Amino acid sequence: MAETGGGISMADKIKGWFPERVQLHIAMLLLQFGYAGFHVVSRAALNMGISKIVFPVYRNILAFFLLLPFAYFLEKKERPPINFNFLVQFFLLAIVGITANQAFYLLGLDNTSPTFASAIQNSVPAITFLMAVVLRLEKVRLDRKDGISKVAGTIFCIAGASVITLFKGPTIYSPSPSLNSIKEASPVLKSLGDANGKSWTLGCIFLIGHCLSWSGWLVLQAPVLKKYPARLSFTSYQCFFGILQFLVLAAFMERDINAWLIHTCAELFSVFYAGVVASGIAFAVQIWCIDKGGPVFVALYQPVQTLVVALMASVALGEEFYLGGIIGAVLIITGLYLVLWGKSEERKFMLLSQSVTDHGIPRITSHAKSSITQPLLPQSTENA
Repeated sequence: MAETGGGISMADKIKGWFPERVQLHIAMLLLQFGYAGFHVVSRAALNMGISKIVFPVYRNILAFFLLLPFAYFLEKKERPPINFNFLVQFFLLAIVGITANQAFYLLGLDNTSPTFASAIQNSVPAITFLMAVVLRLEKVRLDRKDGISKVAGTIFCIAGASVITLFKGPTIYSPSPSLNSIKEASPVLKSLGDANGKSWTLGCIFLIGHCLSWSGWLVLQAPVLKKYPARLSFTSYQCFFGILQFLVLAAFMERDINAWLIHTCAELFSVFYAGVVASGIAFAVQIWCIDKGGPVFVALYQPVQTLVVALMASVALGEEFYLGGIIGAVLIITGLYLVLWGKSEERKFMLLSQSVTDHGIPRITSHAKSSITQPLLPQSTENA
């Protein structure tokens, strides 16, 4: 590393200008913009006519080939030998975390809007907590404030998702006439917009299915990652099996050879963005943020994505906002923060209890090493 005249390297100078905590916040903000762009780009691709089967196939192929070299070279020492049992588990996790997750997302997005798809995703930590309780992987302590907070947060999230699904409500915001005239003049923008003429309720049900499969994947992956801690390789295997599963679906549902052709630059950009930015790059950035800041810190930024999606969708797609969606989003985000606060308090209580057990006297532990297996973790490769 080259040094400056004072003996201080450029890397050290950059670290001085941008401390690690600042770097984390910048990275998380950029990550939310990346995810938000994925929601809008995916909706644009669907409205331009790209197949709901072809789109995830191309997306996962790009993600797979982007992750594969990093997984191979960076995890040589920590990657356990592969065996049939691991392959079966990776295949089953791919069904839940990639195939069902992404298929439900695209079906739901096609019938609703990017803003509400992003809003419903805020319920994933609460649904994950509920699944963990049902499977007895997590206990509910109603005699402590953290337990009450997690239960209340789950109820808020369920209520919010129900409001979005069952009550669309009146339009409280419509794009300006000038935006509409611009869209009418542009062939590309004209093909975008709200899901008019489609089933809003059915779309929300699909999105709930997306959140259920995502949450199920988060719960089921935890024990597998304990035995196979090579995270990039773990994700690469699932991308590979996800590709195979979508190809099997395509053999029955997408036999038109023209559906596999990229007809416009806009379609090519949407596929490239989904595979490279929203899957490959976003995963690497999020892994770093989780390692440095912890899973709760990462999850706290999730509502920022919803706000960015709303702004992007309004400008790029001319999306209308409905009262039911706004009420539901507020309930879900409130529930998200209640669950996250409860998990944070529970972690503090466990660390304090461990300190007392180990040493007989209470002591403050400054930092707990984060784990990728933490159920609250939203994984970027299955973000949509």
